[in-house]
Amino acid sequence: MLMSNQQPAAGGFVPDWTLPAGVAAFVTTRCGGVSVPPYDSNNLGTHVGDDALSVAENRRRLVSAVAGLDEIQWLDQVHGADVIEAVGDGQVHTADAQFSGRPGLGCAVLTADCLPVLFCNQQGTRVAAAHAGWRGLAAGVLLNTLAVFDDPADVRAYLGPAIGPAAFEVGPEVRRAFAGAPDECFRKGKGDRLLADLYGLARWQLGNAGVSQICGGDFCTYTERQRFYSYRRDRLTGRQASLIWLV
Repeated sequence: MLMSNQQPAAGGFVPDWTLPAGVAAFVTTRCGGVSVPPYDSNNLGTHVGDDALSVAENRRRLVSAVAGLDEIQWLDQVHGADVIEAVGDGQVHTADAQFSGRPGLGCAVLTADCLPVLFCNQQGTRVAAAHAGWRGLAAGVLLNTLAVFDDPADVRAYLGPAIGPAAFEVGPEVRRAFAGAPDECFRKGKGDRLLADLYGLARWQLGNAGVSQICGGDFCTYTERQRFYSYRRDRLTGRQASLIWLV
């Protein structure tokens, strides 16, 4: 199994997150693949205009580089709140979160500023991954994902690379969508604009639901240009993946 300081050929890192035995996680970066600019180089998204053969090779490298991962369930993400069980049938299913209890089957989400959240229970028998932009957060995608576990108190969550709170400028409609959120999740920007904290909003939602073990949340895809894709920064760009699986 890869340790946190190892960088496989696929490009990425093992999250700094204490996991129960039998659970593994991985987050890719934009480095180490074969895609050419503006998707350079480890793009894993098939929907962004990149060459299909390049994406297939990047995905192949990911599976072959990470121990205990046999296949990955990919999703057609629509900024919604639906959660499905990963089936590993080679098809792409529409949802913004998925869960699994099957060893070797990776639950993955693709992002380029939205927040990826990985979940597992303390028993190491079930894992899940969710894609949460502000619309998905407001619609309850994280809470719906949490509902596939028996007890929120037994759940561990990891907040993967997303746009940071100093870079995520939004309109007042976003604040209204989170009417009950703490004021510190929204700072004053220019004019009527606000700076929203996706990480803070996720911690608020999960904490209120009973999750006490929440790690990660110290990235910024927008400012870390050499490491992560960012749609808001570049528009035409690739996608990184955050995935979790049972081994």
